[in-house]
Amino acid sequence: MENEVKRIGILTSGGDAPGMNACIRAVVRAALGRGIECVGIRRGWSGLINGDIMTMDNASVSRIINRGGTMLYTARSDEFRTLEGQKKAAATCKLLGLDGIVAIGGDGTFRGAQELSKHGIAVVGIPGTIDEDIVCTEYTIGFDTAANTAVECIDRLRDTMQSHERCAVVEVMGRYAGWIALTAGMSSGADIILIPELDYDIEAILATIKKRVAAGKHFSIIVVSEGIRHPEGHLVSQRTVKNSPDPIRLGGIGPLLAAELEQRSDIEARSVVLGHLQRGGRPNPFDRILATRFGAAAVAALAEGESGKMVALQGKQIVTVPLKTVAGKQKLVPADHELIQIGRSMGICFGS
Repeated sequence: MENEVKRIGILTSGGDAPGMNACIRAVVRAALGRGIECVGIRRGWSGLINGDIMTMDNASVSRIINRGGTMLYTARSDEFRTLEGQKKAAATCKLLGLDGIVAIGGDGTFRGAQELSKHGIAVVGIPGTIDEDIVCTEYTIGFDTAANTAVECIDRLRDTMQSHERCAVVEVMGRYAGWIALTAGMSSGADIILIPELDYDIEAILATIKKRVAAGKHFSIIVVSEGIRHPEGHLVSQRTVKNSPDPIRLGGIGPLLAAELEQRSDIEARSVVLGHLQRGGRPNPFDRILATRFGAAAVAALAEGESGKMVALQGKQIVTVPLKTVAGKQKLVPADHELIQIGRSMGICFGS
């Protein structure tokens, strides 16, 4: 089987994540080590449709293991969502003589990979997203670094909030899954953590803050996902905030919540939206190693004739799972997650 794979392509798609460059490096070096030629496809599925490629060798991936972002750039492609676009991408693969594609990204990337595999192109996906919302794998490339970045920022904010006796509302990424908020909030000793999976009650939040004030603690740290569930039950995210005609909602969930706290009490609140800071920067050792393991495993899977698969971390082992069991699904924080239970037992408010 290995002799049949002579040339593969690699692309990154969707939101960038720390460790993508480390993964690109691993794919290229693992492929060359097997005698397989590797080409880089710039700007994701759009680049594949348009034949925007570059030759990859050991020199091209030298000194990128520590760099954030992706040297291949990333983009979302509306054209690739169509059948005609997918046919163009498959035709480009055949024109370029590609025996397989390694696609690094999140759910949207995997849905695209699954569709491309239906056109006879061997595809293996690698989970790379800071949101940690891909099923069937314990970790995704970039999550650990992003969570560490959030913790560092929250630790710094705690110092100034305590000095000025204010409440800090720190908005982190995670429109539908609250893994960053939960992990960073628990790691930084946040007093209140709000995630999309759980309803929140503004009165419970106010009560928690007032209880702290009564105990002589005149500052509080609230960590909130960019998507949180409104008390009436519908999901509120930065996207819906921006489209709302209500001026108070402009600017993100963090500013919205901070404004509401000040309106309902005499609490002085400040909001900080970490935004894309969480995506950038050097990947930490965990993400570099994970990316390297994933990259080597993806090349091995293609060389062994696998297609329509995603590499995943399960326990201590790297395995492959069918893309059809992954695409279109989200790994959300369970309401009974161990960290939530521990947090509640320690007096942390999760919105109710």
